[in-house]
Amino acid sequence: MTEDLSPAERYQASRLRAAEQATALGPFREMYDFGLDPYQIEACKALEAGKGVLVAAPTGSGKTIVGEFAVHLALEQGRKCFYTTPIKALSNQKFADLVRRYGPDKVGLLTGDNSVNADAPVVVMTTEVLRNMLYAGSQALNGLGYVVMDEVHYLSDRFRGAVWEEVIIHLPASVTLVSLSATVSNAEEFGDWLDTVRGDTEVIVSEQRPVPLWQHVLAGRRMYDLFEEESDHGGRGVGRREVNPDLVRLARMENQRGYNPRERRRGKMVREADRERERRQRSRIWTPSRPEVIDRLDAEGLLPAITFIFSRAACEAAVQQCLHAGLRLNDEDKRRLVREIVEERTATIPPEDLHVLGYYEWLEGLERGIAAHHAGMLPRFKEIVEELFVRGLVKAVFATETLALGINMPARSVVLEKLVKWNGEQHADITPGEYTQLTGRAGRRGIDVEGHAVVLWQRGMDPGALAGLAGTRTYPLRSSFRPSYNMAVNLVEQFGRHRSRELLETSFAQFQADRSVVGISRQVQRNEEGLEGYREGMTCHLGDFEEYARLRRDLKDRETELAKQGASQRRAAAAASLEKLKPGDVIHVPTGKFAGLALVLDPGLPAGRTNGHGHRGMEYHDGPRPLVLTAERQVKRLASIDFPVPVEAVERMRVPKSFNARSPQSRRDLASALRSKAGHIVPDRHRRGRAPAADDREIARLRSELRAHPCHGCDEREDHARWAERFHRLQRDTRQLERRIEGRTNTIARTFDRIVALLTELDYLRGSEVTEHGRRLARLYGELDLLASECLRAGVWEGLNPAELAACVSALVYEARQADDAVAPKLPSGPARTALGEMVRIWGRLDALEEDFKINQAEGVGQREPDLGFAWAVYMWASGRPLDEVLREADMPAGDFVRWCKQVIDVLGQVAAAAPRENSTVARNARKAVDEVLRGVVAYSSLG
Repeated sequence: MTEDLSPAERYQASRLRAAEQATALGPFREMYDFGLDPYQIEACKALEAGKGVLVAAPTGSGKTIVGEFAVHLALEQGRKCFYTTPIKALSNQKFADLVRRYGPDKVGLLTGDNSVNADAPVVVMTTEVLRNMLYAGSQALNGLGYVVMDEVHYLSDRFRGAVWEEVIIHLPASVTLVSLSATVSNAEEFGDWLDTVRGDTEVIVSEQRPVPLWQHVLAGRRMYDLFEEESDHGGRGVGRREVNPDLVRLARMENQRGYNPRERRRGKMVREADRERERRQRSRIWTPSRPEVIDRLDAEGLLPAITFIFSRAACEAAVQQCLHAGLRLNDEDKRRLVREIVEERTATIPPEDLHVLGYYEWLEGLERGIAAHHAGMLPRFKEIVEELFVRGLVKAVFATETLALGINMPARSVVLEKLVKWNGEQHADITPGEYTQLTGRAGRRGIDVEGHAVVLWQRGMDPGALAGLAGTRTYPLRSSFRPSYNMAVNLVEQFGRHRSRELLETSFAQFQADRSVVGISRQVQRNEEGLEGYREGMTCHLGDFEEYARLRRDLKDRETELAKQGASQRRAAAAASLEKLKPGDVIHVPTGKFAGLALVLDPGLPAGRTNGHGHRGMEYHDGPRPLVLTAERQVKRLASIDFPVPVEAVERMRVPKSFNARSPQSRRDLASALRSKAGHIVPDRHRRGRAPAADDREIARLRSELRAHPCHGCDEREDHARWAERFHRLQRDTRQLERRIEGRTNTIARTFDRIVALLTELDYLRGSEVTEHGRRLARLYGELDLLASECLRAGVWEGLNPAELAACVSALVYEARQADDAVAPKLPSGPARTALGEMVRIWGRLDALEEDFKINQAEGVGQREPDLGFAWAVYMWASGRPLDEVLREADMPAGDFVRWCKQVIDVLGQVAAAAPRENSTVARNARKAVDEVLRGVVAYSSLG
């Protein structure tokens, strides 16, 4: 390639290479055996220039390269880098990646379950861990230079999204933030917010898929292209793409009846022809079975594939259907390799548990290259499925949509069975954003030339609507940020109540609700910093100059007020004198363009009024406006501004009935008569009376206090006064800004105020002071943080043994997937049952209190009712019962059981840290409960 360049061009290229080698990016690029994409280079250069970055790019496009460059920069600069992820699975995966690159000494891991080399310069962690560090003021934050927030679009998550905003807002200003997001349609808006709260942030958006995507519909035996011409392969094409007309005809044919009975002609031959036509149509349009789909994809060379099914049970059923159909996607060598890997990964699980977990049926599917993947599976099993899929040993995975938001697990093809899913309340169509997220798994970079998204034909399908889903990339980022009780006490503890309120006004939620408030809040913060500087400038060694300046200001305000009152009184007197005028009065106009002698032709009184002589003349709504003839022969209508002082008639003369104001001759004759009649009269000079300020007692008092003030004798008094005036103006502007913020309805800060008021009522806060109860609440994170704190405060859990305590804590975390109010949950007897009942009563009291303080659970704030549905299961498990008995009693998949147990363990740890140390058994038993729950499948599940 270089041989084709001229000497000058070769020289220039060598200089560019040398210049790049002098940067951190040059050596970093050499660590990879592939070239970086333009957007990755742009983001890395922005990072090296000291800017924060927001990178929004499609799934699988390699945006984590930018996060790894932040790690590289931190190590090169001798600083720390925290790499945060939304789920433990991603944390474990990224930890393993970084350990392979930089070695185990330089990389650590912190999740709710694991702590590995936590003091390393690079630590991978879940976002909640970093949030807790920030609130605790952890020493681990010292030397922190970079924070990578992978999957930052999780801040839209209704339950956990607030954590991302808390971290972004509270990170020290010296930390450079690297935000990695899926393609979102409002990346610029999110970038603007980051720029506001974090400083200079570069927004880099890449819409280009790393592997082109082809869209298909599988109907019967035929695979149809969704679009007639896919010039941009499912990306954002510049030209309009037409829906495949064959699909449109297919939909039309299905929607039409084979024949209309009213129009059917009699005769056997005709009926047979109609039936044959119907049979032909049905033979072309049907929804293929799951084994048929996998078989077809295998024949077309489109495996490995992920089939998204929005049901856990349906995922498991799909695997069984494929097994019963005799599908085998692995040869004997691969079957043997799969068995070796699986047996090695499950060696620590006791045989009796393997039987309970359905291990042998699961292994049979894996050996054939077929598996399910959903949240109900044991985490270890899911991890093995992911590993085998990436290694090409599992070729068909049936998964719920949680896989689309999880770890890196791309496929050649993605299949969608239906375009409708249950959203927790009803069956709803999937959104364009969800469609993009699901199909984003199709196409493996560096392996596949193209990816394929296949939608199965369903009765009533509209190809046009499907094309809209596939062609619209609208996945807007919506903040789910809401203050919580724990957040409130932590903020007040660190920043005080006033500053905490301002910080919450800078949240992305508030930014989206009213973008201007974020800027105003920042201006208020800057103004407050400026006020501190001005306060120093007006400091006087003789006394309190702020007090002295206030006296001067009060004096000036009083003098201005009296002056305004005098001016107002003069205007009123002038208006009253104008109202007394009548036609024929000769006056002297005191000021203005027409000052001098004038004859009143029309008094021009306000609407509906007369001057006592029956003269109304023309009516005006802005005070008397007399029409006059001046001595210079001009006819003009004057206004109140021409009469700053009262006016009186100095003479009277008759206005001829024949006078015509439009006639120059008439004006000349009457003006001549006016000068003859009154030209010799000298007007009285209006003398102002004594100024009101001269006799005002308030002014006298203020002047006396001013002269007696110590600062009055300061040599630098006027210099101090100038600083004081600046202070006052800035303080006034700041208060106006604060009033503008106050005036907004339904703000985050208003919610914070209500939370603070409730916490004050319960003695968690006293003004900006956090009480002992408040410090306990600060250690409790979770949806029912206040309920947990109140239970500790009331001693509800005192005297409970570890298993009973675990049962009670489960009510704080567990939420049934589907509410079942008809069946009361089974509960442990004895003290645990009593304690659970007391917890529900305390919740009822809190719920009533929240209603009084207008804290609305519908807005995502407040304490939901504790769910007792997991109490019996975790009680049995903590009591040492075997896994098969517990799962049978709980009627719950193993994966769900493990996940809830891990959440119970997490809260038990918080309870142990927050519980009283003296005269209490709770902390000790909480630690014992952790040990008793963390056993068997819960202990050897590496991910959760």
